[in-house]
Amino acid sequence: MEGLSLFLTVFLALVIPIVMARLRVTTVPTAVAEIIVGILMGKSCLNLITKTSQLTFLSNLGVIVLMFLSGMEIDFDLLSPKKHTRARKSESGKQVKPMVVAAFAFGGVAVASVLLALGMKALGLFNDVALASIIFMTVALGVVIATLKEKEILGRPIGQTILLTAVMGEVIPLLLLTIYSTVNGGDARKLWLIILLFVAAIILLRRFKRPYLWFAKVTKATTQLDVRLAFFLIFALVTVAEQVGAENILGAFLAGVVMKLLEPTQATKDKLTSIGYGFFIPIFFIRTGVNLNLKLLFANPQALMLLPVLVICFFLAKLPVTLTYMRAFNKRNAFAGGFLTATTITIVLPTLQVARKLNAITATQSSAFILAAVIVCIACPIVFNSTFALTPEDKIKEKVVIFGLNAVTMTVYQDLHDSWYSVQVLTCRKEKYDTYKSKVKNLKLFPDRKLDTLEAAGAFDTDIFVATFTDDQANLEVGRAAKQAGVKRVIVSQGKVVADTVDQLREEGIELFAFNNLHGAMLRALIESPAVYRIITDTNNALYDVVVRNSAYTGRQLMDWEFVDQITVSRIRRGDKWISPHGSTVIEPGDELIYSGPWREADRIHQLLSRE
Repeated sequence: MEGLSLFLTVFLALVIPIVMARLRVTTVPTAVAEIIVGILMGKSCLNLITKTSQLTFLSNLGVIVLMFLSGMEIDFDLLSPKKHTRARKSESGKQVKPMVVAAFAFGGVAVASVLLALGMKALGLFNDVALASIIFMTVALGVVIATLKEKEILGRPIGQTILLTAVMGEVIPLLLLTIYSTVNGGDARKLWLIILLFVAAIILLRRFKRPYLWFAKVTKATTQLDVRLAFFLIFALVTVAEQVGAENILGAFLAGVVMKLLEPTQATKDKLTSIGYGFFIPIFFIRTGVNLNLKLLFANPQALMLLPVLVICFFLAKLPVTLTYMRAFNKRNAFAGGFLTATTITIVLPTLQVARKLNAITATQSSAFILAAVIVCIACPIVFNSTFALTPEDKIKEKVVIFGLNAVTMTVYQDLHDSWYSVQVLTCRKEKYDTYKSKVKNLKLFPDRKLDTLEAAGAFDTDIFVATFTDDQANLEVGRAAKQAGVKRVIVSQGKVVADTVDQLREEGIELFAFNNLHGAMLRALIESPAVYRIITDTNNALYDVVVRNSAYTGRQLMDWEFVDQITVSRIRRGDKWISPHGSTVIEPGDELIYSGPWREADRIHQLLSRE
């Protein structure tokens, strides 16, 4: 019977996503579907899958890998103070600080969760206030990220704010769960030992920071050192966590954080995600459904009454998110964002698992919590997708600020693709402003070039900053200030190019644009390579540079792309190396392609390949 249960579980893990794809079920997270199928196959209905030692082991490993991958989901660039202390305009035109808005939103969630838990105790529905509070404030980070990526708003102010709220809704409840389990497990005196777990994480990070770069160079198909290191980190920190009295899921989560900070390649992330979501994690979700006993739940009037109350509490706990978002974003998207943060399943399941070990909750109550979380997890993405409306600001890929108004910047302003860029031009020359204000829609006059003035006015609130004054030194000063303010790409123009300056700017991560060199390069191209010159200046065809992020086109040979005959791929940059493309070249995530083709097709293909 053990072998049959394992076979059925693995078979269902394969079939469920296939059936969902065939039926075009996109609004329900796969994890929720796996729990529902587990309910049907378990003790609640058919009882075809039973509890076995094999499934228990694989399920426990599944939750550990799930927490590891959750730790890897955190984007620390979004937590950068430089990036979030500056206000950014939302789609409603208001100035938004994503970190500040998210912090206030989650603070409201924490307060609301405690009040709801106290209310349930007062009504005699559930007596453990601490446990209920932790569960109500959780957010399913993985589901939130997947939904935001699908809407392509992860990099916009509202997307960043929702994501940061979700990060807090996963990290803080996990830390609180560790404290809860330590205190209720009778080891309150050992609570300080949890610090040793964080110390161990820091030591592992510092120990493998440099060796990891070497691992990436020497790894091969038969060694997979990056994957071996990931599992070493998992078991090392899980072991330390168990030894100091913390929960093993906290150790797994910290292992994911350490792996993220080691800056793994996209290929490594894909391999780890494939291992987790391809095998271990589906077993955990299916077994969760199998273990639910809805017969006992429906036979118990008090527990059955608990179910609708829990569903309402999950939504009410996130009401402060909606109210906070409404002060920064339009009401429709604020409502949708608040609804999405009510999604909760990832941390709820491990939390209930811990509570069951501590005998802090009955099996029937645990089933009610899980079923309520499943209902919420089904409803929230559906409501978000049907309510959220992309605004023009949300659709823009990158914001560009050009400081300096001249004939070249005017041409750039007019030619930059308005589907990809939002361009703002700044000048501190009144005569230039008066001349071009009727031609440049987004033109702003500054009184001077002082760095404090620029910072206060939000000039560095951009993805790309370009300094094109006639004064080379002023370009360098403003460019360096923009880089220090956290701007992702900074480009400065220089009339006279000095070798030492070029090397220094490269070390600082600042890109150089030299007018004289450009004119000479174009003339040389016309003389030596007229075909290249025609490609660059052709108005009917376009030359594009795209980083391949769409997983539908990675892991495949170039010749297998359905549109490959419509473009000409010239070069492929992989890491620090350029490679010559062939039809048999397998495209990897993060590859940078240089290609040309008719501009309509090239434009469509650029959007397709760059979509995450």
